Amino acid sequence: MSGSIQAYVVGGTQLRAEVISDQGAQLDVVGDVTDVLPTVEGYASLVSNRSLTSNTWAFAKAWYGARTLSNEEALAVSDPEEQKIALRLVQESRRLLEKQSESFARMAQWIADVADDVSPLEPKVGWCSSCFARTEHRKSNRPAGQLPVYVCQACGSPTLPCVAPGCENMAVRDRGAVRLPQYCAEHRHRIPGFEKATERIAGLWEYEDFFKYDKPDLGRATRLAAFAVVGLTTAAPVALLTAPAIGGAIGSLGAFGGLTGAAATSHGLAVLGGGSIATGGLGMAGGTAVLTVAGAAVGGALGASVSNAYIREDKSFHIELLRPGNGGVPVLVANGFLTEGDHERWGGWQPMVDARYPDSPVYRVRWGAKELKDLGVLGVGIVGKAGGVAAVKAAAAHAAKAGAQFFGRAVGPTLLFADLAKNPWHLAKTRADKTGVIVGDLLARTEAESYVLIGHSLGARVMAVAAQALGSKPGGPRLQSVHLLGAAIGAKGSWDTLTAAVDEAVYNYHSTNDNILKLVYKLAQGGQTAAGLSGFRHVSDKVMNVDVSEQVKTHFDYQGGVELK
Repeated sequence: MSGSIQAYVVGGTQLRAEVISDQGAQLDVVGDVTDVLPTVEGYASLVSNRSLTSNTWAFAKAWYGARTLSNEEALAVSDPEEQKIALRLVQESRRLLEKQSESFARMAQWIADVADDVSPLEPKVGWCSSCFARTEHRKSNRPAGQLPVYVCQACGSPTLPCVAPGCENMAVRDRGAVRLPQYCAEHRHRIPGFEKATERIAGLWEYEDFFKYDKPDLGRATRLAAFAVVGLTTAAPVALLTAPAIGGAIGSLGAFGGLTGAAATSHGLAVLGGGSIATGGLGMAGGTAVLTVAGAAVGGALGASVSNAYIREDKSFHIELLRPGNGGVPVLVANGFLTEGDHERWGGWQPMVDARYPDSPVYRVRWGAKELKDLGVLGVGIVGKAGGVAAVKAAAAHAAKAGAQFFGRAVGPTLLFADLAKNPWHLAKTRADKTGVIVGDLLARTEAESYVLIGHSLGARVMAVAAQALGSKPGGPRLQSVHLLGAAIGAKGSWDTLTAAVDEAVYNYHSTNDNILKLVYKLAQGGQTAAGLSGFRHVSDKVMNVDVSEQVKTHFDYQGGVELK
């Protein structure tokens, strides 16, 4: 018989999905669309399979998201240009959800088919390339003539022995015939090393050694062959999505699990910890839940795999020690739109940091050179290439007089790309989220007691995501304070996860004169308001808005005009 998988609405927002293996074993998952983990029923051999559960639930939630996604909020946006972008975001999100639903369904069916009947005889013991645990892998009793497949007894993913000479670890077993050699995560450089993945580092200065690979990259030729046929249709690295234990966990958050807003529909496939590529919110509540669902937090094996994948994407990523300090709490700074490429070593931060943290060691996070350059080119296009960055800054000031139409006519067509993967704003925003995940994971590995994070523009987004990622690490380093200047993040939402690791407060320095956020951000986000423009809508004793409109007249005045709290 052939297997099957289907999903349906039980009532309201209650979903049920069932998958039946090709040998008749059945698994049912039931829950609300907001549930990260569903209730599981069915055959014992399938109920205990984490990868099967998460992929089945991810299928159901993506199916429901595509089915119920509405244009209502987008149509309510009054500005015509912003409404077009909001509608385009919804359309693109619906398309992504449909593709994701199909992908998760195929993966769930494949796992069910191989996991319902495994042999306890002669198991293999080795590191799993899907969940990164060292565990038993039992052979599936497949019909005669089919190629062998094993099942990881920790996460339930289909596996196969790595073909590297002398290697005892297990590779992820893809669906269908094995057309290319299968290598484990170490020999494909999806992880620096299985054993070192959970190690601590003394401080940030050791991060480069941590990401040095223990094994040669034998899977490079395999990847090149795969990329020739498979295009990257999402912002998430293929290395993450093709591992059932990770891809299913990402998707099991769904369009609604932990994320906020009706447009939160790409549900974490953009980044672990970045949330939807179609939303103005961070979505880190969902991102940190992914780490929990997958069985490892930042600072663990999964965090190492995620950070490794993002660093391989961004060749410009680097953490530079600006000064060693004299016993103060370590400070990290990050620049953003049109300032990350600043050739001055401190990137304009030294006077501000010297005044508030004179004894602290200071690190600068360099990131997203390509994405920020492309975004800068978009800005330069507003006023002509001859003017360069200086002209863009002048245009930002001019926009206060010219009004939103000045930016809307110039930037709108580029922001209306049908494919978000080609949209320079969303690419830069997604890169900021990914960088924040890297920084949070690295901080969680260090032995320092606390840090201070400071960021401007999209660099503030980097630091906000890093703070939320670090907040998911029990017993990890604390954050003395976080300073966000002209933050390119949404003003709405609950910020409990942002302050989870913070002792003092998150200070959000905002200015109503910031025309980059007032015009470009709002247009790019389909009418959403930035926290750096108006302040966070919901504040607490640990989330404090600081109005600096008197001192800050443009998006580029924060470093010279603001005194840190």
